Amino acid sequence: MPMFQPSRRDGVVGYEGGGDGHVLDLDTAVKDGVLGGVGGGVVGAGVEKLDLKKMIEELDLSEVPSVFICPISLEPMQDPVTLCTGQTYERSNILKWFSLGHFTCPTTMQELWDESITPNRTLYHLIYTWFSQKYLLMKKKSEDVQGRASELLETLKKVKGQARVQALKELQLVVAAHATARKTVIDEGGVAVISSLLGPFTSHAVGSEVIGILVNLTLDSESKTNLMQPAKISLMVDILNEGCIETKINCTRLIEMLMEEKDFRSEVVSSHSLLVGLMRLVKDKRHSNGVLPGLKVLRTICLHKEVRALIVSLGAVPQLVELLPALDPDCLESALFILDALSTVQEGRLALKECSNTIPNMVRLLMRVSECCTQYALSILWSVCKLAPEECSSVAVDAGLAAKLLLVIQSGCNPVLKQRSAELLKLCSLNYSDTIFISKCKLTRTIQ
Repeated sequence: MPMFQPSRRDGVVGYEGGGDGHVLDLDTAVKDGVLGGVGGGVVGAGVEKLDLKKMIEELDLSEVPSVFICPISLEPMQDPVTLCTGQTYERSNILKWFSLGHFTCPTTMQELWDESITPNRTLYHLIYTWFSQKYLLMKKKSEDVQGRASELLETLKKVKGQARVQALKELQLVVAAHATARKTVIDEGGVAVISSLLGPFTSHAVGSEVIGILVNLTLDSESKTNLMQPAKISLMVDILNEGCIETKINCTRLIEMLMEEKDFRSEVVSSHSLLVGLMRLVKDKRHSNGVLPGLKVLRTICLHKEVRALIVSLGAVPQLVELLPALDPDCLESALFILDALSTVQEGRLALKECSNTIPNMVRLLMRVSECCTQYALSILWSVCKLAPEECSSVAVDAGLAAKLLLVIQSGCNPVLKQRSAELLKLCSLNYSDTIFISKCKLTRTIQ
């Protein structure tokens, strides 16, 4: 539960009335009859059956009137009691305070001249009324949202053209904002209805909205299998290449969801257009929010070994290497994972060797971001240096690799990384005399 902030307006702490926006203090609330059970309250008989604890937990509000908050726990009181000092606390909290041997008021630290506690029924009714009104409003909105989701599903079965697009737009907004709407769509078979709108003749306007809805839903195995039909995948790829940035991100999220299915076929991701669309998303400097989703899908695709050579043929290696210095840690780890996976095929190793920034960028990343990044960078450097030991080793040593490898060996990282560093250090030393190589290992260059 979040830390509760007192509601204040014009310096008066108190009760935010149900619907009229007025802020009332305790005395005003009592005088005006706002309290349930005091002077004709607003909460009906049915509401009295509501459990206060349940309402507080389900509402999970971040702003609650300060008069409702226990000074000890800083959470709303469910059973407020008042001490002889006039301070009010949650019963269980103040009793625990007494059980620890304290006979003072926690707020004022005054010694208590009377150890009795008095139930503050006025405050209890005020708390109950306030939370009841909020709770009933939340429930009503929830019911309204569920009803609207059902109506929109029925509408989609009947309308076409622009009316269908408008219905999809509204449904997308509803499911994105309300968990109850998402549940309604799933429970009423809405996934099948919405998925059926994707096909070879579907317009991009309809397809974009459908994809935006589906990524907000929990799809079962049958739904995912249905979405993996060639015509539906083809439409997703087309929209990925031509849609706006939000639509492109939704496409990558949906494709990633489908790839989690155990029956996912690797030929689905062997699409030239799909890989091109993902690389465009990753390279788009105008919309950095698309980089991580694109990299995550590419990372998953690279788990399929048969696709790696195709990815290399699209020029992914030099493009990713050039992007490395500007990436944040999460993106960086995914990009390095992809490059490491591509280095397992001959075409990938050759592409990494031919890229002039591969070695300098990898050396720079050692011991810089995370152990995972160091692991991937070491693996890539090993693949490149093994391919052309004399040429690449000298470039790596001049870039400060020897000193960086010594740092890895002396660090507290994974023993496997230390072993790989020692092997790479030995490989790099073969082209130098002992004296010259030792001079290359000085830490001055690395620190600079």
